[in-house]
Amino acid sequence: MSISEIALRAIPGALIVNSGVGKLQLPAEVSHGLHQAATSGIKAIEKLPADSFARNLGIAEIGVGGALLAPFIPSRLAGAALTTFGAGLMTMYFNNDENTEADGIRPSQAGLSLAKDSWLVAIGLGLMFFPSKRK
Repeated sequence: MSISEIALRAIPGALIVNSGVGKLQLPAEVSHGLHQAATSGIKAIEKLPADSFARNLGIAEIGVGGALLAPFIPSRLAGAALTTFGAGLMTMYFNNDENTEADGIRPSQAGLSLAKDSWLVAIGLGLMFFPSKRK
């Protein structure tokens, strides 16, 4: 694994695992808020129980971050997980008009925190399509 590949995996992986661990013990009212925000991007999430949504999201984040951190997981597979995760976050960005300026692309102040998740998609695609050469 190259140094650049390690950086592309370790830094987002550690941040995503940390985010997931932080969601495991959130109160039900916070979980409801996260559930409501997520349904703005992915309507099917409405069917999931809101009171346990944060815990389930945390477990998923730990899985994605863990795949990035585990050197035995191929970069293409870890990149696919990261791309899927990031794309889910981007649906929340694009499906809420308050997140973008009038052009529907540039982030508004409210959407800035979600717009930065586009980096996760870019990193995931990089890992999927430009993995280091193995001998």
